[in-house]
Amino acid sequence: MTTRLLLLTLLGLVPVMLMPGFTSALIVAGVIVIVALLDFFLVPPPRLVSLQRTPGPMVRLGDPTDCTLTMVNDSPKRLRIAVRDAWSPSARAENTRSHFDLSPGESSQVVTHLLPVRRGALHADKVTIRSRSILGLIARQKSFDVPAIVRVLPPFISRRELPSKTQKLRELDGRSAVMIRGMGTEFDSLRDYVDGDDVRSIDWRASARAQDLVVKTWRPERDRRIVIVVDSSRLAARRCGDGTIFDAALESALLLTALASGAGDRVDVIIADARIRAIASSHRSKDPVHDLSVALTTVHPELYDADWEQISSTVLSTSRQHALVVLVTALDEGSVSDEILPVLPTLLARHRVVVASVEDPGLGELAAKREGADEIFTAAAAESELLTSKSLQTRLRGAGVQSVEAGPEDLPGALADLYINLKATGKL
Repeated sequence: MTTRLLLLTLLGLVPVMLMPGFTSALIVAGVIVIVALLDFFLVPPPRLVSLQRTPGPMVRLGDPTDCTLTMVNDSPKRLRIAVRDAWSPSARAENTRSHFDLSPGESSQVVTHLLPVRRGALHADKVTIRSRSILGLIARQKSFDVPAIVRVLPPFISRRELPSKTQKLRELDGRSAVMIRGMGTEFDSLRDYVDGDDVRSIDWRASARAQDLVVKTWRPERDRRIVIVVDSSRLAARRCGDGTIFDAALESALLLTALASGAGDRVDVIIADARIRAIASSHRSKDPVHDLSVALTTVHPELYDADWEQISSTVLSTSRQHALVVLVTALDEGSVSDEILPVLPTLLARHRVVVASVEDPGLGELAAKREGADEIFTAAAAESELLTSKSLQTRLRGAGVQSVEAGPEDLPGALADLYINLKATGKL
């Protein structure tokens, strides 16, 4: 029923009130029903509209995108339609309702603007079409499944730190031009000797062949292996700051991948909990960060404990040569004592291992508030958590592992700095 039909019905009450009686009411009702039926058969069915959605390119979380809905009138009649292009609430869709007047064979498009608030594959909902005739007394409505997927990549907020971290690597590369051989450098090429070069860099055999002094040049070590393990177990789903521990872990993995692959090192990223969720590699990849982002798009923490024995086996099979293995996980007493510490000797026998964890900034704030009795108990619990975290870091260092702990916004940069320091000292 439409508003016009309701108004027509109310208008039909006037003669009934002027001439009360069953006959007048029956006549008025009959006229309304006949007019409504005639109007119903004049309404073109919505199924005669061809629909197609064209989603925009994949975007990072927080960036806008759109989806174009194309409609074609396949009926021999003129179509007066109202269209609703529905999406899930997390898509934050705008301009979802439109009205069109389409001639036979005519097509039209409407662009729905999206601002996703969740990472992952965004599936479009149904398209609903309501068709009306000239009189507009009756409308025919039908919903259609028109598939469309918009992929929302991780936000990669930490990319703002990439230029400064890359500059540090370039400064490291610049120091190698002084021709000083040492930790963190490898042979690059030969060139003619100039005043000021270190005489220890002279290659006497090459000088004898060239009949002129030739020196060796050195560059920061390249082609090293980096394996990043991101824990996607139930511990990673814990809230921390404005996001989760898993969100901070993804930011750390993305920044380290961008930095290390740009420095010529090979990076492999493993996302795992009770099973291996995703594996991405910079080997033979033109854009390692993009490929990693795509692999991470639909991965979310699951309510399972991490299987560190399986993760350890996957790391060993991924890199059979010496590598820097970075475990990005939450420091939990049960998981560290029962799961992580037992597999460390196997990993340390071949690799250098770093454990990166997210520090909850809220714990420090809670520990500092001690005005009332409730706040004192809360502060005691927060202090207990902080002491447990420090104790676990001490145990990890005692096992031969380097430990990095920082807030969700600072962890990516701290992990990148550790990588640069290890590269500068030749410990990769």
